[in-house]
Amino acid sequence: MIPETDQTGCCRAADLLAVLARVTLAGVFLYMGLNKALHPVEFLKLVRQYDAIHSPFLLNLTASGLPWVEVFCGLLLLLGIAVRGTAVILVAMLIPFTVLVLLRALAMSKAGGLPFCAIKFDCGCGTGEVLICRKLAENTLLMALSAALIFWQRGRFCLRYKVV
Repeated sequence: MIPETDQTGCCRAADLLAVLARVTLAGVFLYMGLNKALHPVEFLKLVRQYDAIHSPFLLNLTASGLPWVEVFCGLLLLLGIAVRGTAVILVAMLIPFTVLVLLRALAMSKAGGLPFCAIKFDCGCGTGEVLICRKLAENTLLMALSAALIFWQRGRFCLRYKVV
């Protein structure tokens, strides 16, 4: 399929931006998911630190399954399959993750008396220790890219944009 071109013969910039957003999100989630999946014990310890899940079964299920969901979403985006649905899943994961990271950072700031942006810890995202303000900005950007893919109307350069 040859993409529509404008009068200068270039692909529409919006189509290229959508592809760039898709590939960027795919790379990020493949990297983070594989990093967690290859180090399951470390990821389990990090998930436990948030004290959000109390059942050992759910804790283990989350720590073992979540990385593979991220990898699967990254592969779908990279291949251009079910892009809109995958982007919805990413937003649905990123919002609670970001809230948990924010709440943990606020608690650490209050307990330690440190300025908020000076807080640095391993949030469990697969990238090691990060400054909290940088992580929150990164998550906001990932949510914005995912939301853009949700509302993008055409599936140019995708194998299958929608499943249905």
